[in-house]
Amino acid sequence: MTRLFLLGVAIGVVAAVPAAALWSRRTERRVKRLQERARSAERLAELGTLTGGLAHEIKNPLSTLGLNVQLVQEDLVDLERAAAAREDNDTAERLGRTRRRVDSLLRESHRLRDILESFLRYAGRVKLDRRPTDLNATCVELSDFFQPQADQSYVSLRLDLQADPATADVDGPLLKQALLNLMINACQAMDHARSENVAHGGCSELILRTAAHDRRGAASIAIHVIDTGPGMDQATVSSIFRPYVSTKRGGTGLGLPTSRRIAEEHGGSLTVHTALGQGTDFTLQLPVG
Repeated sequence: MTRLFLLGVAIGVVAAVPAAALWSRRTERRVKRLQERARSAERLAELGTLTGGLAHEIKNPLSTLGLNVQLVQEDLVDLERAAAAREDNDTAERLGRTRRRVDSLLRESHRLRDILESFLRYAGRVKLDRRPTDLNATCVELSDFFQPQADQSYVSLRLDLQADPATADVDGPLLKQALLNLMINACQAMDHARSENVAHGGCSELILRTAAHDRRGAASIAIHVIDTGPGMDQATVSSIFRPYVSTKRGGTGLGLPTSRRIAEEHGGSLTVHTALGQGTDFTLQLPVG
């Protein structure tokens, strides 16, 4: 009996050795992967710090450059008027050409400043100031704020809010920024479809909707930004959240990535459902509690 017991133990030990070796190799590979991810994250953090610092260094002299160009622009306007008053048409014409070139320089400096500010908002560290917030009230405030722009774009802005309170711990200003990016994009898409006679979902309508969800015991609230614009094809959908990818002329391509980052910093998500010729629904999902 003892011999049989010892034999069983020996067989168990022999059988366990390969399993232990396999487990050890798997653990070693997992640790290596984690170490590689940590090093990669550290390099990305260093790169973010460097690029953010570089952007700040560029922004300050760019602001000074823009201010000086604006002063030159004002001087040229005065000189152009003085030459016209003296009926010195040749000088007035040359000054006019120079002023138009300076105008172009000023527009480009403003565009570069806007790109830098968008980059700093996207690449900078996000520090959340979370507070219990009524998301229905947030949508009402955004609607009131955005109404003039919607009217200017001939867009009907409508609220569809759930009856129950929609409360979550969020950073209110950052959440508004994320939603405002989506609303601006929606208005521009509908305006473009209407002016270019592109197939869209009919009347230009922008809807802000809140809806509670409870999946596997995880409660969340979704804020939908729905438009009746031209929609997007699958190739566009697969790229819209990449930095510097924009479907708009003159766009920075950082609005949607910034909105998604804000959602993810809150532990939520930003997804899109769209249909060509019908419209688009951006859904910002936020956890509750």
